[in-house]
Amino acid sequence: MHNGSVTEFILFGLTQDPGKQKTIFGIFLILYLMTLLGNFLIVVTIKTSQTLGSPMYYFLFYLSFADACFSTTTAPRLIVDALSQKKTISYNECMTQVFAAHFFGCMEIFVLIIMAFDRYVAICKPLRYTTIMSQRVCHALVILAWVGSCMHSSAQISLALRLPFCGPNVIDHYFCDMQPLLKLACMDTYVINLLIVFNSGAICMVSFSYIVILYSLRNHSAEGRRKALSTCTSHFIVVVIFFGPCIFIYTRPPTTFPVDKMVAAFYTIGTPLLNPLIYTLRNAEVKNAMKKLWCSKV
Repeated sequence: MHNGSVTEFILFGLTQDPGKQKTIFGIFLILYLMTLLGNFLIVVTIKTSQTLGSPMYYFLFYLSFADACFSTTTAPRLIVDALSQKKTISYNECMTQVFAAHFFGCMEIFVLIIMAFDRYVAICKPLRYTTIMSQRVCHALVILAWVGSCMHSSAQISLALRLPFCGPNVIDHYFCDMQPLLKLACMDTYVINLLIVFNSGAICMVSFSYIVILYSLRNHSAEGRRKALSTCTSHFIVVVIFFGPCIFIYTRPPTTFPVDKMVAAFYTIGTPLLNPLIYTLRNAEVKNAMKKLWCSKV
């Protein structure tokens, strides 16, 4: 059941230019397939490898799973819409997309935070690492990430379901998200927008847990700092390229900029593609495990 008389929305997409739409179809189809392949490869490698049993890889497994799902919430529709004349999405599909995008996006954020905690313990409490990051603790942290993601996306969808739509139904975006929907609602959305910004902002701000790691390194020797930073470089790169766009989109007043769609495309499709590359190219253990897997299958 929904508010107002609108039963479907028209997605504007990234562009209305027919020539550019064919280019978008080609580029994003390749990017999406590469995202699925890269993340699937990491998931299979970690699941089948005997050597990748440490907590870091256990969490990387869930990060890759979240990445593949997060990308799937938006990319297939963008690809299909690039070639279709009628870019419509039903109200129910739209609300499902809002929930799924926020669920898997939040899952990715929480797993990155857990990975930050894992690195913090490894650097600052190396002797107690195996005791603190026991299997039971790792399982509990992942369950917390699932529950937290569900709470975040449930809060977002409950706000979206309150919005009445009784007039224009063209969403100036390539997927259903809260900010473009707020512009179409026929009510004063100031309070709802504040709640959305608070909800998303609170999640994004937790990303600054990485600053705690950097701060904790100040007492280490130069050699210790260098080692620790080399361990964390991959994580820092991933956090910056994911949280930067998220903070830009979700923690500001209800204004939309023309660049928003490209920023959203970067963090919904670009980041899930870059994550497997960043973690594998900088990690000898993962690369060796992939080689072993490849050789055994060949």
